[in-house]
Parts: sequence; structure tokens; C-alpha cells
Amino acid sequence: MKTVTKINLGKSGPLVSKLGLGCMRMSSVWGGPTNDETESIATIQAALDSGINFLNTGDFYGAGHNELLVGKAIKGRRDDAFISVKFGAIFYNGQWLGLDLRPIAIKNFINYSLVRLGIDTIDLYQPCRLDNSVPVEDVIGTVADLIKEGKVRHLGVSEITADQLRKAHSVHPVTALEIGYSLADRQIENDLLPTAKELGIGVVAFANTAEGLLTGDMKAPLADDAYQKHFPRFQDENLVKNLEKVEVLKQMAQTKGYTPTQLAIAWVNTRGNHIMPLVSMSRRTRLPENLQAMQIEFTADEMNTLNTTFAQGAILGGTYLQR
Repeated sequence: MKTVTKINLGKSGPLVSKLGLGCMRMSSVWGGPTNDETESIATIQAALDSGINFLNTGDFYGAGHNELLVGKAIKGRRDDAFISVKFGAIFYNGQWLGLDLRPIAIKNFINYSLVRLGIDTIDLYQPCRLDNSVPVEDVIGTVADLIKEGKVRHLGVSEITADQLRKAHSVHPVTALEIGYSLADRQIENDLLPTAKELGIGVVAFANTAEGLLTGDMKAPLADDAYQKHFPRFQDENLVKNLEKVEVLKQMAQTKGYTPTQLAIAWVNTRGNHIMPLVSMSRRTRLPENLQAMQIEFTADEMNTLNTTFAQGAILGGTYLQR
């Protein structure tokens, strides 16, 4: 049964589900274990059955494993899926080495992606970020050429500044901006979100639970091997103070009969019809709760409580989202 609302991705973009499925965690990106492949494929297919057609992957997720996985899941039902692919990141043995955004590299990356996915055209193709190593005009211009060739349908960008977004859009119309956004990470409300709205660009918002902070499950101190400990937000007194804020979200969730994670997703969903929450799932059991989150509404008082408690600056310490 298809239960997800559809929106246009950007002012005049394609019709996509208001909720997107992030497939990254189905593969090993940082050298960790790979989830059960059969369950991951079943999760993608269940999401498609429910009406979630936006599937987000990257050619560097699991060194191509993620694209192969998505390709298996959509085989025989290509028309049900809108495929978003990020490129540019270089990993070796689970370690980040940097970016390769040269036009010659991009033209190589896309051919491998098309083969792994088993498709002829990628719906949304985007550099995973821009680092000024290659002129924006060259990066975006290369994707524009791929659109002319029929290998790509729409241009996306990810994790960039408002100035970079304007420059990219001036080279070729940008359909979507992928960016981290949550109650705990609202700095993009200052200039990046208004710029995207002004230009008619859709927003694909990931990290809705702020690396687990807003799930209500986190406790201080974190385990020694927790990857979050690399970020100041999750260290020492910062984490203690931040979890005090999360108690407000937990109490509201309990009162409303939902989980803190559901409220965190729901809040992002309320930020505009041009904003899509992108939620990572690797198990079918999580699908119903995430679909339910898209139906949650807040009273004016509840929104005021959330926006006050999680005002900009309320969460102490940064993460990689505050580059």
C-alpha cells in the first residue's frame, strides 16, 4: 500500500516521495560490518512498495557495494525508484583520503555507477561536497554535460555553502541540495536554506537525529569506541548539557505517544513542502515507525517548545556538519 505523500523536488523538479530512504548504512563505509544483504534488499523493496521512491546512495559507500545492493533491489522495477547518487569521495581500506572532482574522474565514476546499479540513467547526480580543489564551474559543467548525454536527469549538490550553491545554480539549474538538518543542527537556516528556497531548489535533509543525539537512547559518557566521541558535542560536559535538552524531546514524545526519533523526523518534515527528511534504514521493522513520523503534527505550543529548547546555539559543541 502506497502511503507516502509526493512532492516536486524543487520548484519544477520531478515528483518524489516526501520521505527518502538513505541506503548508506546498508554497507560498510568506515570499515565496519556490512548489514545482512537479504534484509537490506527486502527493506528497499518494502520502502518502494510503501511509496518511498527516493533512494539515496553513493559510489563510495562500501566501495561500490551499496550501488550493487540498490541495483539488485530495483531490478525489474526501475520505474518505481528515483535514484540519487553522490560521487567524489575517495576511501582506501575504510579510511578517507579526500576528494577527486576532476572532470575526467567524474566521467569515469558515472560509468561504474551505471553498471553497478544496472540502469541507463541516474536520476540525481551530485558531488558529495566541494572543496575548491577544482573550480565549481568545471564540476557542475561536467554533470551538465552528462545530462546532455542522457546519463543523468537532474543535478544535485551536497554539503555546500550558500555562495557555492548560487554559483553552481548559475552554471546549471540545481534540482536538489542534500544537507544535514535537525533540531540540533539549525545553522543552515541563516543563509543556505533561504538561498535554496529563493532559487527553487529542493532540500534533502539527512542526519535528522543528529548522529543519535535526538533518539533518546544516548547516555553520558559514551562508550570508548563510539564514533561520536570524535566530535565536541558528544564530549564531557557538552554531552551532559545536550542530553538535558533532549529530555524535553523525550517528555514530549512520551506525552504524544511517539518516540523521540519520530518527533525529530516529524520536525524536519514540518519545515516546508520543499524539504524531504532522508532517513537511514536497513531493516523492514523500522519502516512503519518512520512512515508514521510523517503523519505527526505539532500544536503551536509544542512547536514553540521545540524551537525554543533547540534554538541555534542551544546544543553545545560542533560536529562535522559545522565545517
